[in-house]
Amino acid sequence: MKRKRRYLGSVFMAILAITLSSSAIAQDLDTYRLGRGDKIAIQVFDESDLTMTTVIGDSGFINYSYLGNIKVDGKTTVELEREITLLLKDGYLVSPSVNITISEYRPFFINGEVRRPGGYAFQPGLTLDSAIALAGGLSDRASRRRMYVQRADSEGAARQKISRSELIAPGDIIQIEEGFF
Repeated sequence: MKRKRRYLGSVFMAILAITLSSSAIAQDLDTYRLGRGDKIAIQVFDESDLTMTTVIGDSGFINYSYLGNIKVDGKTTVELEREITLLLKDGYLVSPSVNITISEYRPFFINGEVRRPGGYAFQPGLTLDSAIALAGGLSDRASRRRMYVQRADSEGAARQKISRSELIAPGDIIQIEEGFF
């Protein structure tokens, strides 16, 4: 009977951990700041000429019909929806319904002792372990402890040590150091 309770307790804890991590991921994506290289889709209900898909360029601006250049870099999708709604209300539409989604996130990069270093498409919920798998796994000379990340949202900040279960964000740069045998 004690074994069954322990088993059920461990199953419950595993389910709780998965639920908490998936809600943390959803919360992170809700507060996600758009950046250069992200592909966004803007849809205005019943206005097909105002619906578009675009990639945010190096300038951080997009050119939007009727409104011209709009700064997108550093804003959440909710902030951008509000801004475009207000701009469209100002002389263009009576009650615009704007929806913005991220079609494709900017890539993350992994360098150092992996089999195929380079840039890879970001997927929500991506951990360092899965990023290493996308890059073909660790090389024979890779360190199992010296793994670092330069966060995309902290320009100029030093790289920090990262564990294999930590989440990776779009634009992050991962460095896997060589191990000493």
